[in-house]
Amino acid sequence: MNERDSEAVAAMLRARGYRIVASEDDCDVLLLNTCSVRDAAEQKAIGKAGHQLSRKRRNPDFVLGILGCMAQNRGAGLLDRLPDVDLIIGTQKFHRVPDYLDNLRAARQAGAPVGQAIVDVEAEAGSQNTIRDHMDGAERQVCAFVSIQQGCNMDCSFCIVPTTRGDERSRPMDEIVRECEELAARGVREVTLLGQIVTSYGRRDYPHTGGVSPFVQLLERVNAIVGIDRIRFTSPHPRGFRQDLADAFSRMPKLGEYVHLPVQSGSNRILRAMKRPYTRERYLEIVASLRAAKPSMAFSTDVIVGFPGETDEDFEETRSLCEAVDYDMAYIFKYSVRTGTPAATMPGQVPDSLREERNQALLEVLRAGSLRRSQSLVGTVQEVLVEGPDRTGLHLTGRTRGNRATVFEGAPGLAGSLVPVEIARASVSTLYGEFAGADAGLQTARGSA
Repeated sequence: MNERDSEAVAAMLRARGYRIVASEDDCDVLLLNTCSVRDAAEQKAIGKAGHQLSRKRRNPDFVLGILGCMAQNRGAGLLDRLPDVDLIIGTQKFHRVPDYLDNLRAARQAGAPVGQAIVDVEAEAGSQNTIRDHMDGAERQVCAFVSIQQGCNMDCSFCIVPTTRGDERSRPMDEIVRECEELAARGVREVTLLGQIVTSYGRRDYPHTGGVSPFVQLLERVNAIVGIDRIRFTSPHPRGFRQDLADAFSRMPKLGEYVHLPVQSGSNRILRAMKRPYTRERYLEIVASLRAAKPSMAFSTDVIVGFPGETDEDFEETRSLCEAVDYDMAYIFKYSVRTGTPAATMPGQVPDSLREERNQALLEVLRAGSLRRSQSLVGTVQEVLVEGPDRTGLHLTGRTRGNRATVFEGAPGLAGSLVPVEIARASVSTLYGEFAGADAGLQTARGSA
C-alpha cells in the first residue's frame, strides 16, 4: 500500500513539473513515506529524517517531508523530535503534496522565513479516490498496483492501522475498471488490487448479487479486460473468504493461484485476545476450500509471535498450524507494542528474549517448508510472466502463477510476455530455470506454481 501511495505522489509531482531523480543526494525535495505497523519502522523513519536534517542546516532551501502512517499517528508531535521538518502529511492527504510544495517554494521566493512547517493529518472525504495516478514517463510497467479500498473497520487489539488509515472507504467500481483498462493499454499485464481489508471492498456500496460479493464482482470485471493476463490482491482478511471467492479461483483463469491469508496465531485463545473473528478450525476450512478450487494454491501469511499472554502451548499451536498449511512464504513478526492499542496494556507481556526465540523457531519451520515446496517444482515447466532483467542484468526475472520469483536466461524482448520456463534448481524463495520455448507444455509436480 505504501509503495502504491508513493507511486501516486510521484506521478502527481511529475504532472506538476517536478522531476524524480535517482539519488537522494541530488534532490531538492526528499519525501519519506512512512509505516507505523511496528515501532521499529517508526524509529527507522525518525532516524532517517534526523540524518537528513544536518543537510537542511547546510542548505535551508532543502525541503524535507514526512508522509503516511507515522505522520498520521504522530502529527505535529513529530516536530518535537524533528523541529526542522517542512511537511507532515497524513494518509488521506497525499494528493495535497504538490500544492503544499508549491506553496513552500512560493513563500520562500517571496522572502518568507524558513522554519514554518505545514502539518495536515485531517480526514478528507473521498481521499480514497485520489490514489489513481501512475508514474507516467517511467519505464514500462509489466505489473501495477491498483488501490481499490482504504481504511479498516476491524478491531484487532494489536493493530494501529484503523488509527492511521481511518474507516473503510471503497472506490467506485467503474473507476477501478477504467484504471485497469488504461494500464492494460499501456502494456501492464498484471494488476494487484490493494486494500487494508481488500476482501471488504464495496460491502456498504454494492449489493451481493446471486450470492456474489462486490469484491468478486470486481474480480469478474477485471478478469474480462483484454490485455490483463493476471490478477492478484492483497491484503485480505479470513472473514472475507466465502465460497464465492473460493469458486472464483476455479472459474477465473487470470486469477493467480496465490493467496496471502493472514492468520496471526494458531491458538484460538490468542485469536480471541487479538479480536480476530475466526477460529483455527475456520481458518483451516478456508485453506481447504481454496485448495479444493485450485490444488496448486500457494499461500503466504502473517504471524505474530509473543503476543501478550502467549504460552508455550499457544506457540506450539501456531507452529502446528504453519506445518499443516505448509505455507510457501510468511512474514513472521515479534509482537511490537503500539501505544494506543488495547494489547499495549494487556497483562502477560512476553519477554523479548522469548519472543526472539519463538521468532527464530517459526522462521526455521517456514524456511524448511518453503524450500521443500520450491524444490518440488524442479523439473517442471512453469508459466512465468516476465518482468524484465534481473539485478545483474544477465538474466530475466518474473513470477509464476503461484507468485514464485523465477530467474532464467532469455531475450530482453520477452518482457511482458507469458513464457514457459523449465525449472532446474530452487532456493527458499527463488526458482532458476531455462526458457523452454514457445511450444513447451506446462506441467507441474503439484499443479501450476
